[in-house]
Amino acid sequence: MRYVFGVVCLIHLMFIYPQSLHAQDDTKQSLIIEVTGDPEIHKKYIETHHPFVDVVASYETLFKGLALQGPPEKLAKMDALPFIKSVHAVQQYSVADAPITQKDAIPKDAVFAEAFNNTSYTGKGVKVGVVDTGVDYTHPDLKGNYVKGYDVVDLDEDPMETQPSQGLPTMHGTHVAGIIAADGEVKGVAPDAEIYGYRALGPGGSGTSIQVIAAMEQAVKDGVDVMNLSLGNNVNGPDYPTSIAVNRAAELGVAVVIANGNNGPAEWTVGSPATASKAISVGATSPAKLDPYLYAKWDDKEIQINTMVGSVPWELDTYYKIAVEGQDFSRKIAVLHRGKVPFYDMAKQAEKEGAVAAIIVNNEDAPFQGSVANAEEPVTIPVASISKQDGKWLEAKAKSQTLQLDTAYKKLPMSVADFSSRGPVTINWDIKPDVLAPGTNIVSTVPGGYQALQGTSMAAPHVAGAIALIKEAKPDWTNDQIIGALKTTAWKMQQGDKEAAPIMQGSGVMDTDEAIHATTIIDDPALSYGKFTNYREEKTKQLRITNRAAEPKDYTFVIPKKESGLQWTLPQTFRLDPGEERSIPVSLAVTSEQLQEGVHQGWLTLEEGGTSYKLPYLFLNRKANDPKAMGFEFSLEAFSDKDYSYHLYLAESAVSAKVDLYDPDSLLFERTLLTLDEAVTGDNKGTLSKREVGDAGHYMALITVKLEDGTYESYQTELMIK
Repeated sequence: MRYVFGVVCLIHLMFIYPQSLHAQDDTKQSLIIEVTGDPEIHKKYIETHHPFVDVVASYETLFKGLALQGPPEKLAKMDALPFIKSVHAVQQYSVADAPITQKDAIPKDAVFAEAFNNTSYTGKGVKVGVVDTGVDYTHPDLKGNYVKGYDVVDLDEDPMETQPSQGLPTMHGTHVAGIIAADGEVKGVAPDAEIYGYRALGPGGSGTSIQVIAAMEQAVKDGVDVMNLSLGNNVNGPDYPTSIAVNRAAELGVAVVIANGNNGPAEWTVGSPATASKAISVGATSPAKLDPYLYAKWDDKEIQINTMVGSVPWELDTYYKIAVEGQDFSRKIAVLHRGKVPFYDMAKQAEKEGAVAAIIVNNEDAPFQGSVANAEEPVTIPVASISKQDGKWLEAKAKSQTLQLDTAYKKLPMSVADFSSRGPVTINWDIKPDVLAPGTNIVSTVPGGYQALQGTSMAAPHVAGAIALIKEAKPDWTNDQIIGALKTTAWKMQQGDKEAAPIMQGSGVMDTDEAIHATTIIDDPALSYGKFTNYREEKTKQLRITNRAAEPKDYTFVIPKKESGLQWTLPQTFRLDPGEERSIPVSLAVTSEQLQEGVHQGWLTLEEGGTSYKLPYLFLNRKANDPKAMGFEFSLEAFSDKDYSYHLYLAESAVSAKVDLYDPDSLLFERTLLTLDEAVTGDNKGTLSKREVGDAGHYMALITVKLEDGTYESYQTELMIK
């Protein structure tokens, strides 16, 4: 199957469902093709010369392409047409139903979207497009607001969520739509906004980039005012196709809101299309809470736990012994290992063996968040994950002595959620996310009921709903003014005794009412100066500031603390008359030799009267530990059993790139799959023959890139050759 730039878009959920291939309808298949030249001319050609193939839609706003339906043997002939650049077939999956939680079974610390609306507005008359897994428009809380939609997966006008008979069922888009505009037992941020639903992601919540772009194009044609995309991939680059499409949609007047991703807390984890420069990328906050942890009293050892999605709360009331695999679990905390067995099955077996709780040890150094959700037969004991390092410590103790663990609690303040992806963006070094919104334990609509979910997928629709409120309140404001007001008035999240880093929070936590009543609007307060490579270099950014008050305003920059290697040139006090807009130059000179290499970030302060505006800034000195290669995809070409297509995204100039295959169990080298002697920044793509690829099977692929300075960067990913 040939993908545009080869990356599968996945919804940003905090849990992952297993997936298995589901056979498509033998009598009919849906395809989207990307073409060169005029799509309308090619449409007429296909209608004339291929009468058994229906041209369902034509795209030319955000990309050039056609949507086709027909018998597989007829569609197979399309691949030979000279004007076709790439073919995008629909993926299907089939597993058990997604879990449903009724409203009377929601967690104690649940958050409701309506609490985020601190205004008197409801979003009336504003059209909000939800590009996602579809929308259950029959849900009693959504059917009053739903207007229309389109299904880019099946190419029809019914954007209903994937049903069990179609493959792995979905609910994500319905949850997102409810956060924006539910109006029933639960209410969204903008309960009178109009919902337009677009099913871009099929069974299991997956689909190609072109499906997402085609859904966006349909939303633009339908005249939506705001578009929410709670989806993304792992390519951290501003020029990926979905990011380009987002920028084009924004230029056409649509406010595009995107989830920043759930791959935090590491840096450089934001992925396309949240990397788009004109997107409103949203990170997630976590509310103040009591956070449980395990405590080994005699060793004075604290073990952090992450309660899994679908688990009952971790509220053990006394100390318990632990038991590792192979030992008796009765009345003990079971220590299990992450592997091929699903988390639910592991936890359920521990429950059957009498465990009071289960902790699952990660097989990698990074933290992880899993799911044990199951509506039909839920796990009744608490289940949490722990780090690989803590797991080794527990195992060693359990085998040498009897170990007892208490449950203790830490009071945690409101914070940036650990899972929320961080910036910056590679290549242009933009600060992402742009703003923060609630993203933990958000209750909203799902097919058949309600459920609490977490992720930046839940944070983004809070912002989409807020923009609907502002559009109702300020119908004469442009999108730039709305976004500027949101960023200017956002309040800064603290981390200890100082502001959290810009790449964690962008401009801060959004406040809709403050944005509506903003008397000062800074068009884009985030100052990204890019990369400095010379001995001494100076760059200037322009701040466009508008005084919306009825009286003049005087503004003054606070002079930053002097730092070796940095020199700011800031304007002295300046005045703006009522309604005046002015560009203010802010210059930064860097002497590279006097500064540490890497990312430098912080805050500038602009004062007006008794108000202080914190402006995030960021620059890169020479080089950083940003990912140099990512997004490697490899698959059979459409309608072919002989040729394979590959795609590899490079964030920096490279001399060469190589993909080596290893046995995933023994890690013994098997063969070199691919060598690129002329690698380019951005997408590297091509085809390989079956002979060049070699034996089918499951491999560990090691991608190694040789950079221009002679150093090497590498990363690994699993690869299945069919």
